[in-house]
Amino acid sequence: MSEVFVFDHPLIQHKLSIIRDKNTGCKEFRELVDETSMLMAYEVTKDMLTEPIEIETPVAKANCYRMSGSKIAIIPILRAGLGMVDGMLRLIPNAKVGHIGVYRDPETLKPVEYYCKLPQDIEERDIILLDPMLATGGSAVAAINFIKARGGRNIRLMNLIAAPEGIKAVQAAHPDVNIYVAAQDACLNEHGYIVPGLGDAGDRLFGTK
Repeated sequence: MSEVFVFDHPLIQHKLSIIRDKNTGCKEFRELVDETSMLMAYEVTKDMLTEPIEIETPVAKANCYRMSGSKIAIIPILRAGLGMVDGMLRLIPNAKVGHIGVYRDPETLKPVEYYCKLPQDIEERDIILLDPMLATGGSAVAAINFIKARGGRNIRLMNLIAAPEGIKAVQAAHPDVNIYVAAQDACLNEHGYIVPGLGDAGDRLFGTK
């Protein structure tokens, strides 16, 4: 079974409280999602392997460390996942960025892929899948399916807020995918929104309420 990591860093929790607030405007919401994603990038990558390297400072030689050949891919789920990309890239500027678009068929209620563009060497990369909200888990499970079908294997899922229902769905379908969140909320309501959540992340990011 995969693990769930909840980040309790004070900066992450402070910013998340403002993100949740219904009175936070679109500009500030977007900036805070960006900043929180950058802070979470620090946490989600902390167990990636490093290797020793000798460099020369202006004063002397020094034994240092660098990430050991890690190739990273950042994959946002459209559209809300786009709001998390720039913050991640600030810390991992050499990462390649793919995109996955998923919608729910109104008749079957099953997720349908409408767009998927991934780095050609996706099977060689450590993959961080981004979506602000993990609600029912349907989109995340489908996106992971699409990535695995194209050869991706080492996948981490990163969300601002997750509901227990979504976590359970991802763990059942993909027990090899660890989940990284800033908060785990109580439940879903009858409309499938996370409670207390933050509303519709995509609408709040892009001002389409």
